[in-house]
Amino acid sequence: MIAYAAPALPAATLGLPLLVYLPAYYAGATGLSLATIGTVLLIARLWDIGVDPAIGFLSDRTRTRWGRRKPWLAAALPVVLAASYALFFPPEDAGAGYLLGGLLAVYLGWSMLQIPHLAWGAELCADYHGRNRVAAWRESLTVIGVVLASALPSILTSGDGRPPEEAALQALFWGNLVLLPLAGVALLVLVPEPQAVPPATRSGFREGWALLRANAPFRRLLIAYSINGVANALPPTLFLLFAQDVLGAGGQAGLFLVLYFVCGLASVPFWTAQAKRWGKHRAWCGAMILNCLFFLPVPLLGLGDGAWFAAICVATGLCYGADLALPVSMQADAVDVDTAKGGAARTGLYFALWSVATKAALAIGPALAFPVLEAAGYRRNSGTEDGLFVLAALYGFVPIAFKAAAVAVVWNFPLDAAAHARLRAAIDLRRPGI
Repeated sequence: MIAYAAPALPAATLGLPLLVYLPAYYAGATGLSLATIGTVLLIARLWDIGVDPAIGFLSDRTRTRWGRRKPWLAAALPVVLAASYALFFPPEDAGAGYLLGGLLAVYLGWSMLQIPHLAWGAELCADYHGRNRVAAWRESLTVIGVVLASALPSILTSGDGRPPEEAALQALFWGNLVLLPLAGVALLVLVPEPQAVPPATRSGFREGWALLRANAPFRRLLIAYSINGVANALPPTLFLLFAQDVLGAGGQAGLFLVLYFVCGLASVPFWTAQAKRWGKHRAWCGAMILNCLFFLPVPLLGLGDGAWFAAICVATGLCYGADLALPVSMQADAVDVDTAKGGAARTGLYFALWSVATKAALAIGPALAFPVLEAAGYRRNSGTEDGLFVLAALYGFVPIAFKAAAVAVVWNFPLDAAAHARLRAAIDLRRPGI
């Protein structure tokens, strides 16, 4: 499990900066407007939406003596490192085109790494509750990576006048130049790939697409996850702006992030235990409801309320553990609906669509928030009263509305432990040698 999950840690330390640090860094270092940066991020995410299904589809159909997933992960490592170097070390005259090119390359390499990695994890364990363990290992190392990335701006000091965001981005790159290849080698050498389940009949694209569209649990889960993804994307997109301009606690931003993610990591065992008791979907719903209640006071905070915000970070972080482990485990169960009906174990394609939903939600966050902030008169470090109010509302109230909608969609999710056991029995009859 450690060898399988290992690449998640360095990948997370590269992923967080793209969402939290990079917009603020490019806005200060290059002079690009928030609206321009939001547009560039949206275009890059749209590129992701096109690339991910292709990688998932090709990954499922890859046949080598090393397996289906390993060649993709081996090829992804140099792409991610080269592209992140270009993005985190921009020239002084870098503009929107440079930012877009760097993002397109990073997202390509990231998709080549992440989608086969997720699909491989779903195939490692077929048990309903055992999949929570696989997801918990991977997502826990992801959180550790996020915590390391979150703490860097508070730890690092720059003697040459650089902002902490720039120092953090470049330190993260040098760390990953060592960690990512080491983790990749451990994964490729030590972790086996299970043999794929063959399709029940030879079918073309049309038949395969019909099976996918008929997968009702997958459709419901994807909708709920996408809605919840928008709720989760807005706060990190606006986090630094909220901490600096609303709370006046920009210097404590790293501490807030560390509190949130450490509590999320600590709560993963609790939520996996609740999933065994209540089922995955009900445990996830309970966490989202609690998160909404804890987040309600956030838009009412102002200058000097850093201690209150820290308490809210702890409370909502304790709910975040459910978001980490349970939805991706439920997604692995939903793939089994397709396989049981005759599909060809198209785990890569399903997780590619899952990745598309994740990235689309992340694109909606800045695409929605930054133009609204600019229209409201908000400017970094000099926002009007109306602009600050809009910033607080986007940060607090809007995510609550999206999470409430996600709860309504997933509350009666049809795949519980008993239903999944029936699916696995049907799938096992088609395994080679059975």
